[in-house]
Amino acid sequence: MSLASDILGLYGSRGRQAYFGERVSMAEHGLQAAHFAQMEAAPHALVVAALLHDIGHLLEDVPDEIADWTRDGRHEESGARWLARHFAAAVCEPVRLHVPAKRYLCATDANYFARLSPASVHTLQLQGGPMPAHEVAQFRAEPHWQQAVRLRHWDDQGKVAGLKTPAFEDYLPLIEQLAHGGT
Repeated sequence: MSLASDILGLYGSRGRQAYFGERVSMAEHGLQAAHFAQMEAAPHALVVAALLHDIGHLLEDVPDEIADWTRDGRHEESGARWLARHFAAAVCEPVRLHVPAKRYLCATDANYFARLSPASVHTLQLQGGPMPAHEVAQFRAEPHWQQAVRLRHWDDQGKVAGLKTPAFEDYLPLIEQLAHGGT
């Protein structure tokens, strides 16, 4: 089985579920984030990171309802670990950092919190809330922090009911091209 088939299988079986507390499915959310990345002419690795940034949710069992979440599942870490078996750091590191990027933006952008969806506000509290100053400095020391911030903005945008985007199949050649460190 190919990597593309594995990804299609995950999103086909579990990605049709509602994206926790949002008006889109998990698959639609990833497709929308990738769509917004492409609209900004992001590098290919960042487009794939945007597409797959929440794959960790598909790899673990979490409650269906966001109100039932009582702890952070650390989906960014499980997703990044899974992706690291197949992709270079340019794909998996922004995925690993997309939750810290939300915490960073809440700490450094006075207007950011107001733009979060109710579900993102709920998970922010489980994820540790806005970063304290020492964590902001640590985050900025991460090699892929700026890409993670870009990804975070696309993540926040990717919650539009009914938005037409390219399909997963349209990204398969790019996934295969980037798999195992390709450029």
